[in-house]
Amino acid sequence: MKYMKLGSKPDTFYTEQAVRSVVSDIPADLIIHVNNTKYQLHKFPLLLKCGLLQRLCSDTEADEQLPVPVALHDIPGGEEAFEICAKFCYGIAISISASNFVLATLAARFLRMTEHVAKANLVSKLDTFFESCVLHGWRDSIAALQAAWRISGWSESRIVQPCVDSIVEKILLPPSQVAWSYTYTRPGYAKRPHQSVPKDWWTEDISELDIEVFRSVVSTVRATRMLPSPLIGEALHVYACKHLPDPLYTGGSANGHASQSQSSSFTAAAAAAEEALAKQRRVLETVVTMIPGDVGSVTGRFLLRLLRVANYVGASSSTRAQLIRQAGSQLDEAKAVDLLIPLPSDAQAYDVGAAEAVLEHFLAQFQRPAAPDERRRMSVAMEKVVRIFDEYLKTIALDSEFPIGKFIDLAECLPGIARSDHDGLYRAVDTYLKEHPDLSKADRKRLCRLIDCRKLSPDVRAQAVSNDRMPLRTIVQLLFVEQERTIGAGGSHSVAPPDRASVDAVSRLTATGREDEAAAMDHRSDVHRPRRAGHEERAQGDAAAMTRSLSASTKTAARKDRAVEERGSRLRNK
Repeated sequence: MKYMKLGSKPDTFYTEQAVRSVVSDIPADLIIHVNNTKYQLHKFPLLLKCGLLQRLCSDTEADEQLPVPVALHDIPGGEEAFEICAKFCYGIAISISASNFVLATLAARFLRMTEHVAKANLVSKLDTFFESCVLHGWRDSIAALQAAWRISGWSESRIVQPCVDSIVEKILLPPSQVAWSYTYTRPGYAKRPHQSVPKDWWTEDISELDIEVFRSVVSTVRATRMLPSPLIGEALHVYACKHLPDPLYTGGSANGHASQSQSSSFTAAAAAAEEALAKQRRVLETVVTMIPGDVGSVTGRFLLRLLRVANYVGASSSTRAQLIRQAGSQLDEAKAVDLLIPLPSDAQAYDVGAAEAVLEHFLAQFQRPAAPDERRRMSVAMEKVVRIFDEYLKTIALDSEFPIGKFIDLAECLPGIARSDHDGLYRAVDTYLKEHPDLSKADRKRLCRLIDCRKLSPDVRAQAVSNDRMPLRTIVQLLFVEQERTIGAGGSHSVAPPDRASVDAVSRLTATGREDEAAAMDHRSDVHRPRRAGHEERAQGDAAAMTRSLSASTKTAARKDRAVEERGSRLRNK
């Protein structure tokens, strides 16, 4: 930052018994009150340069011995700003930079330290510094703009608007013309000599601005249409990451909600937390309204992050609806963890309804007519979303209290034709079975009906066959599919014998089924014991049916081979 030095005398201000004074042989004849601070000063240097003090002291008689009291409680910038102006009047050395320029300027204007009162007065010097130094600097303009906004908002247009224009002008310059320092801390980026300036070099510095000023700068940049939408989206992403903590990784935020709801009395801590929440809500809703409508201006992962924040801060329904709609259209860009949207009341529980709504908006795209190229793109996107959602199901399955009915409903949100393979779904179902060992046999069967055994890869099928958590019916289906694949792969040249491991598995499962059934029947009354034979017969029938099926498949393939050989022999004899 650039500095301007005014005055040359040493600083002789001191504090004694809560009173600020200046070392002098002349008694103080002017008492000035600024908020809670009392100043004992002198008329002579101050009245020469301050038009306001001249007017306030004009009714004082010359021979009056008592110091004149003056109250300046309304001075902008308070004690700090007043002291800068007072030291200037005494000729004491002061340094002006972008950090204190606004305070000094507003206070000098308030005290009417203009050229009409004295030549080379403070206001004119500050105006020169503003135009020649502050507006020419990148960080100086941002610091001055932020200070002016926080003190007076848009009312101080003589500082705010020129700073906005200066910042926008620099943002629109080609990166090759950027010759000033800037903040850029992206992961993996290391500044090296002669390295080219990144296109988004400006995004981190302007993220320091309050949301209203940030919106003014970005809106002005967008209005020029000189920068692409993804660059605007990156600026929004940087700002949101700085001011909106992700609830997924800040469990303490959700605890703030819980403490407020449990508190019976309104406390200062609760008020501060509610104020912070309201500020985050305002930032979020403003950022969402600024998202460009162009596809790809922001990423799907960023949209889902905003949705998590919206869920936490209690954003408006229109804001949440917009985020769900946009995130749904770009769901293929996300990861499974992005769909984990914590509930405001419990950071360990997830809002599956929001994730389901995002998926529904993604699927709604397929109901609209589209060109062949767009259909191909959407088909690729569907494959990605299936993998993402199955991984999401696997994560949800880790919740030991998640109801099976809701889990099945979630799994069935994707249409049957969407999944080209069921490997991911199998892993999600297996995780649910592992985390819910007390499921009834009926629930386990209902859950495993989600899996199409024909859509499992060979490795996953082999794993599933030996999985004790799978119901007997599912494993028998897996073995049938495995045998069909084996026979189909053999073709008409050879017949693969029945897989010994498959036969052993069937035998083991049949025996296990009989033992389990016997153990269960032992606990029943004698009236129900005769049914045991029926269960044994059914278990034996299942095994016999599979053996007959395997034998029939083998005999059929053998007949085909003999027919081929006879046909080949006749052709050779001819």
